[in-house]
Amino acid sequence: MIETPSLVDQYCHGVLRTELGLGTFEAHLGRSAGAGAGPPAPGTTFFDTQTGFAVRRWCPPLLGLEPHCPPARYLARRRELGVLESGRRLLRASGISTYLVDTGLPGDLTGPAEIASAGAAAAHEVIRLEPLAEQVADTSGSVEALLANLAEAVHGASATAVAFTSVAGVSRGLAQAAQPPGPGEVRGAAGRWLTRRAAGDRLTDPVLLRHLLWIAVASGRPLQLHVGAEEPAGLAEFAAATSGLGTDVVLLHGYPYHRQTAQLTGAHPHVYADLGSVLARTGARAAAVLAELLELAPFGKLLFSSGARALPELHVVAASVFRGALSRVLGEWVADGAWSPADAQRVATMIASGNARRIYGLA
Repeated sequence: MIETPSLVDQYCHGVLRTELGLGTFEAHLGRSAGAGAGPPAPGTTFFDTQTGFAVRRWCPPLLGLEPHCPPARYLARRRELGVLESGRRLLRASGISTYLVDTGLPGDLTGPAEIASAGAAAAHEVIRLEPLAEQVADTSGSVEALLANLAEAVHGASATAVAFTSVAGVSRGLAQAAQPPGPGEVRGAAGRWLTRRAAGDRLTDPVLLRHLLWIAVASGRPLQLHVGAEEPAGLAEFAAATSGLGTDVVLLHGYPYHRQTAQLTGAHPHVYADLGSVLARTGARAAAVLAELLELAPFGKLLFSSGARALPELHVVAASVFRGALSRVLGEWVADGAWSPADAQRVATMIASGNARRIYGLA
């Protein structure tokens, strides 16, 4: 029996503080399942996804109901207990002992201290670079001030944050070029963005995004990059360019390009792969996808996460699916005589928590 008693959720968000109706719950469920943020098609439901089925399997017993109970009954029980009590029961039953929380999303989401209290766990902050840059721009009146304040803000945040993360850095910045931009490029891009920022424009300029990523690399904190649903362009070049600089790079949300991200972890000592989207979107097939990752990635390069946002149920699902998939894959290899039980347990502990504790310097 492979045991993973303690998990480090190396990338997640806070949970909602408000009560949820069926439609709101489904919207967050659909977003996590990779189905998009819009409503389901008429006559259908996002509960009919791998994520939805996993929620109905693992979460009702934690609130005193039978597994696979109807969604309406589950949500009625959730409202009966209240958002705080249902969240407390779910998070504390997940087996997650440490949360690394991306605080860059808007909305009424709990911060690290709140999720730590609800889950009887530890929690640390992950700083999202794009919102940080937008805050800096709103208080900088010139190009010179913007560039100086950006560097100061990132290095100041590195004193308390365990990592930085970027959502658009891969799809926009590194899709154009992996190397740091030149000073002239950066000044021109900063001037154009300051003008547009006055009208509320978000940070999407590829030159400034690359500049921001390289400031984060210089901080020495691990850098989490959202790979997204498109084939990761520029990642191999960026991995090569950042090799030897002392900053670890963690690739988030690599599914369905998990094989490419796994190959990058083997090619570069400082590159790691996150398992969050694999667990959230594959459900009952998670063991098969996990086995593919274990074919290509060194075992010290894979990290558990839930990638959960808004719903505490998603932390439970990720943890439960992860434990089941890992136990099934490694258990079969032990039963076949390919692995020893001791090695299987050691690798399980590495992926569940040990790798994250080493990379992020967690006690």
